[in-house]
Amino acid sequence: MPIATPEVYAEMLDRAKAGKFAYPAINVTSSQTLHAALRGFAEAESDGIIQISTGGAEFLGGQHSKDMVTGAVALAEFAHIVAKKYDITVALHTDHCPKDKLDGYVRPLLDVSAERVKAGQNPLFQSHMWDGSAETLADNLAIGQELLAKAAAAKIILEVEITPTGGEEDGVSHEINDELYTTVDDALRTAEALGLGEKGRYLLAASFGNVHGVYKPGNVVLRPELLKDLQEGVGAKYGKAAGSQPFDFVFHGGSGSTAEEIATALENGVVKMNLDTDTQYAFTRPVADHMFKNYDGVLKVDGEVGSKKTYDPRTWGKLAEAGMAQRVTEACANLRSTGTKLK
Repeated sequence: MPIATPEVYAEMLDRAKAGKFAYPAINVTSSQTLHAALRGFAEAESDGIIQISTGGAEFLGGQHSKDMVTGAVALAEFAHIVAKKYDITVALHTDHCPKDKLDGYVRPLLDVSAERVKAGQNPLFQSHMWDGSAETLADNLAIGQELLAKAAAAKIILEVEITPTGGEEDGVSHEINDELYTTVDDALRTAEALGLGEKGRYLLAASFGNVHGVYKPGNVVLRPELLKDLQEGVGAKYGKAAGSQPFDFVFHGGSGSTAEEIATALENGVVKMNLDTDTQYAFTRPVADHMFKNYDGVLKVDGEVGSKKTYDPRTWGKLAEAGMAQRVTEACANLRSTGTKLK
């Protein structure tokens, strides 16, 4: 069962929460980066999450039409075939989707899965993200209610981002400032609007100083202990037992985080951590190394003919896949998911 069914995906998330580990959610933009992610998970003996952003889907749709839905559906269908060769289970997810792209991305993809479910099949994707962090919380949650109902009907889990993550990703950007911290009141309003599972399951991307992209240590102040306050605040309001964790949290802007920050987040209910910047670099770095070392082979210098063996995309592509796969296995170790694959 390489691509998780709705029931298996729920089991994956429950196991992660109970075991205090999280799944790396790896952004992919091609069949090659998909294989790199799958290979990394398999080598770590970890299940995982493969995700496609709006920009990634547009790229996958081809530069002639740049159709996001076509790109996402095509790679998802491809994943359903090739993932069978890997002895792990993965869930397919779509990453950040702001309000102005919902009609061109998440809503049509929800419709695709709804038709599949109606025909007795499993949904194409196991979860989708609604990024309303640029909207007021009231508008964000109102749209979240609509999408959660559609997702639940299609046996899909919704991910919501209720407050900003700093930096920029696929055109959505926020300043790095004190607004990057979700409050208990924000969490309470979310629970009131979306419920705590009875209206459909959702993952919550809360902000604790997270920033997308590349940053040096000290430039960003992460406070993963804040997640405990959110869990306890909502738990107290809704009569949950002391120590219970009502939310399934997502860690955004995970690249560059310290081991201590990750460990604290895991203890406080993080079950998914997004990884993109670090895996992009891990994919590209071996390619750059190959090009510099084989300059006169990959280019036809001074009238020469170069070397087909060095500019053949398969030559440097294999190096790129290996580099990215190694970073995925490292992420599994950091998130404690190594060796936890479903038997």
